[in-house]
Amino acid sequence: MVDHSEYTQQNPDIASARDWVKVLSGYREPSTLRSLFELAVTLGPFVILWGLAWLSLSVSLWLTLAISLCNAAFLLRLFAIQHDCGHGAFFKSRTMGDWLGRGIGVLTLTPYDVWRRTHSIHHSSSGNLGRRGIGDVHTLTVAEYQDLTPVKRLVYRLYRHPIVLFGLGPGYLFFLQNRLPLGLMAKARYWASAMYTNALILTALLVIFYFGGLMPILLIFVPSTLLAATAGVWLFYVQHQFETTHWCKEEDWNLHDAALHGSSHYVLPSPLQWLSANIGIHHVHHLYSRIPFYRLPDVLRDHAVLSIGNRMTIRESLSNARLHLWDEKTRRLLSFSDARASG
Repeated sequence: MVDHSEYTQQNPDIASARDWVKVLSGYREPSTLRSLFELAVTLGPFVILWGLAWLSLSVSLWLTLAISLCNAAFLLRLFAIQHDCGHGAFFKSRTMGDWLGRGIGVLTLTPYDVWRRTHSIHHSSSGNLGRRGIGDVHTLTVAEYQDLTPVKRLVYRLYRHPIVLFGLGPGYLFFLQNRLPLGLMAKARYWASAMYTNALILTALLVIFYFGGLMPILLIFVPSTLLAATAGVWLFYVQHQFETTHWCKEEDWNLHDAALHGSSHYVLPSPLQWLSANIGIHHVHHLYSRIPFYRLPDVLRDHAVLSIGNRMTIRESLSNARLHLWDEKTRRLLSFSDARASG
């Protein structure tokens, strides 16, 4: 993996992160026709696979489960479209994008207005050691971890364990945590977002139960949602949790540097890149979030230098699950054992 320091050294003529913003602004305009097409080729297969899974209940429960797991890919892509709506990147009309996002939020179990606000906080504070806690994966520095009591160290180690982060965490996040506007509890608009989303989800589940009983919920709704949630959490994790990521104290923090150098370029096979709506081109997205996901490959095509920094393959990304502590001295994300060995 090429880190951002090597990236700059190998390209001394590269523009600064702030300079890239002006360049990237040329890619921000969405195409309504293209956006509608992307929505159709995502929502259409999602609905069709749901129907096929339901019909297959009378044939084989294993077939139903297999179809629903395949459908998780399209649910993940719907979340990516909801993500673009939250950034005002999917339609020229912000109102149209917001209402589409709210509708998709019922399918993804995500109150749209709550998520949009917490995700905005994530974008405006990513990599800032002084503003952790909302919309991110909780990360301690080595010094902070060393100052914890043994019990609190154990709690942090459990939280960062892959079984919790990628096993228990996704289900808890989407089925339980999203039911309340955590972090935004004081404002009525976020309560309204959470409650009307909850009401529509409950209504949909009652309709499914009325016409099909419990099996469509257990074999279609739950597996597809859980697998999509797990994939989404993994993608979010590797986009910022890697050895050469970028963290700074608040007084040294810069929004554009944190966006470009603290986000990965996750190189995926073409089918996975399509299903994840190019979210692996995350460094470009963070630097200019108004770019529609379908225009992100155009940026790398026109500016190949942006494909070098923080480039990560699937094999390389697997090692990130063992990195848990930010070392302010070496400016690396370390494993617990590496942090202990460094003293």
